[in-house]
Amino acid sequence: MSEPIRIPAPDGVAPAAQYAHVVAATGRFVAVSGQLALDGDGVLVGAGDPAAQARQVFENLRRCLAAAGADFADVVKLTYFVTDMAHMPAIRAARAAHIPDDRLPAASAVQVAALVRPEFLMEIEAFAVVAE
Repeated sequence: MSEPIRIPAPDGVAPAAQYAHVVAATGRFVAVSGQLALDGDGVLVGAGDPAAQARQVFENLRRCLAAAGADFADVVKLTYFVTDMAHMPAIRAARAAHIPDDRLPAASAVQVAALVRPEFLMEIEAFAVVAE
C-alpha cells in the first residue's frame, strides 16, 4: 500500500523553504476554518503578542483537527493570514511545536489589511487528509 500522504519534489521548481510545494494525499478530507487567538471562552489570548497568539491559534487548530479525528500529521495545507509579515517567525515557532521540519505541508502566507477584529494579528486555516 502506498503512503496516504506524499511530498513529491517537482522538477524545475526552486526548493521550498518552510513549506512543501506539493502534497499528494489519499483519504478523508478535513477542512478547518481560519482559527484566531481565542481561548475556550472566546477571550483574546496575547493582545499585541504574536508569539502568544500563534501558540493559541495552533492549539485551536489541534483541537479542531482532533474533533474530526485528525492531527497535525494529517495536515496537507496551511494558509496564514497575517496583518504583518513580521509575525511569520512567531508562527513558524508555534508550528514547529506541532509539525516537524521534515513533514512541512503546502502553505500560503498572505498579508491582509485587517482581520475581523483589530486585536487579531493572524488567522490560520488548515486542510488535512486522514488515511482510511
